[in-house]
Amino acid sequence: MEEKMNSETGRKEGKAPIKRKAGAEVAKALAAVGILTMIAGAVGGCQKYEKLDISAAQSQEGESSREAGGAAPGSEAQKESPSVQSSAFKPDVTTETAPELEARDEVVYINGTNVNVRKAPSPNGEVVARLNTGEPLKRTGYSQSWSQVEYQGQLCYVSTPYLTGAKPAGETTAPAGASSSVQPGQVGWNPDWKYADFSKIHSGQAMLYKAEGDNRKGKVVCVNAGHGTSGGSSVKTLCHPDGTPKVTGGSTAAGATSAIAVSSGMEFADGTAEAKVTLAMAKVLKEKLLARGFDVLMIRESDDVQLDNIARTVIANNMADCHIAIHWDSSTSDKGAFYMSVPNIASYRAMEPVASHWQKHHALGDNLIAGLKGVGVKIFSDGKMEMDLTQTSYSTVPSVDIELGDKVSDHSPAALDKLGNGLADGVESFFRN
Repeated sequence: MEEKMNSETGRKEGKAPIKRKAGAEVAKALAAVGILTMIAGAVGGCQKYEKLDISAAQSQEGESSREAGGAAPGSEAQKESPSVQSSAFKPDVTTETAPELEARDEVVYINGTNVNVRKAPSPNGEVVARLNTGEPLKRTGYSQSWSQVEYQGQLCYVSTPYLTGAKPAGETTAPAGASSSVQPGQVGWNPDWKYADFSKIHSGQAMLYKAEGDNRKGKVVCVNAGHGTSGGSSVKTLCHPDGTPKVTGGSTAAGATSAIAVSSGMEFADGTAEAKVTLAMAKVLKEKLLARGFDVLMIRESDDVQLDNIARTVIANNMADCHIAIHWDSSTSDKGAFYMSVPNIASYRAMEPVASHWQKHHALGDNLIAGLKGVGVKIFSDGKMEMDLTQTSYSTVPSVDIELGDKVSDHSPAALDKLGNGLADGVESFFRN
């Protein structure tokens, strides 16, 4: 639902800088004497800013507005259940000021679900509305991170990756507040869903759980325990919905047009099947997310679910606000955690639905890695590895395959609990931003 804004008081204030040197010089002078340069009046609607010090705004976490369904720290809604361990995770805070914006005069469209329209170009800027795919806005300023737009006669800000110049096609994605319109329980297959025709194994069912309590956020997180489909290795599905070949190697070689529907996974050094560990991890994460107010769509809750990788992705597209597939890598170097990022290959990033969603996949992956790092989990390299996956080739919601270690990594209950805290922190950070 779109939130209504209070009428503006009429007080005149400056706009965010669009290639103006004077504003930057003023901000620099004020910073020298330690004065915050945020110029904001107590008015309703979208306030206008001369300069916004993002580092200062982010340091006020807890004083700024929360996402819908959230609450201020210390409130009853934010107190953790005794079974949920707190973590040391804190989102990275930039010390840069608000980016300068290139002047634009163009119509753009929202490309996502529940996309925030904010008063300021900051993850902590107050949210005045949430818009959904296809809603038009006039863009007046542009940077890679934030765009200035006109919303109900006011200048506001939207994260640039959630805007597109071309009106998105009528894709079937999770509606705003997906969990509010769907009852908890088993979720079966719908052959009318987009990309449903590409699935070969879809007789199984997922399970939707709804959070209880005052901290319920109205967001559905799909938790997909990798592997665990009997017979999945003997069936193949198209790698890409347009039939083009894979652009990177992996379990299926580059150049192939079809891949195993669901692989059986590897075995840990102690002989434990990867599918067993991914399931245990998924169950841990489910409990932590529910305790934090997220609804959870569990793809698999037993050793076998008859849903191939495309079916899992299509269910997540239609029933969840994001999709996290849990895996461990097949290497033996205890390499650490990372996520599979979208290959930087023009032809692949131009293919739909990748073209419209890959930046959101990366945003989810980056937040998950930051969460894991915050609780002390070892991270491989820069936390990502490019890979052409069936999952992201069909995803229309933020979606990642996250590898939580490899064959020799610790997968004890204590280790899974730590990983669960980091992943849950990352999910909270993703939806907060």
